[in-house]
Amino acid sequence: MNEAAPVIVTALFGKTDAAFFDGLRKRHFPPERNQLAAHLTMFHHLPPSITAELKQRLSAATRGVAPPDARIGGLMSLGGGVAFRIESPSLEDIRDSLAHAFAPLLMPQDRAGWRPHVTIQNKVPPAEAKALLSALAVDFRPRAVAIAGLASWYYRGGPWEPLSRHMFA
Repeated sequence: MNEAAPVIVTALFGKTDAAFFDGLRKRHFPPERNQLAAHLTMFHHLPPSITAELKQRLSAATRGVAPPDARIGGLMSLGGGVAFRIESPSLEDIRDSLAHAFAPLLMPQDRAGWRPHVTIQNKVPPAEAKALLSALAVDFRPRAVAIAGLASWYYRGGPWEPLSRHMFA
């Protein structure tokens, strides 16, 4: 499709971590709402007019650069869902740089600050979410997670349409 659509930016996980998060999503996300693979959203809505510059900036942030250190730092309640909180100062620096470059174009959600997380359950009754949070908390231990690259996507209302992928060295 060539029509303009908002652009989403995500961090890409390594294969093992992507499989871990996707497995949890398959078990706990309402199936009718689970249209996407597990993802770490960095920006929710950028204008399509900046795609060329965005691709250049994502390439510059990853080309020849070692993957940023990252870890699953904790669990997050989303009220009607559960997420893993991701901690990565280097990835936050990349996001901050992009946010600065595109500051006048950011929507309120992207301007409000970043709480990096991977949603594994959403849009369920609060009691169901609270039960999953409690169950996951029993065995939870912070651990490293692999960030393999950055990607951009067109949002057209359903599954996202790939725009670009930029892998770390």
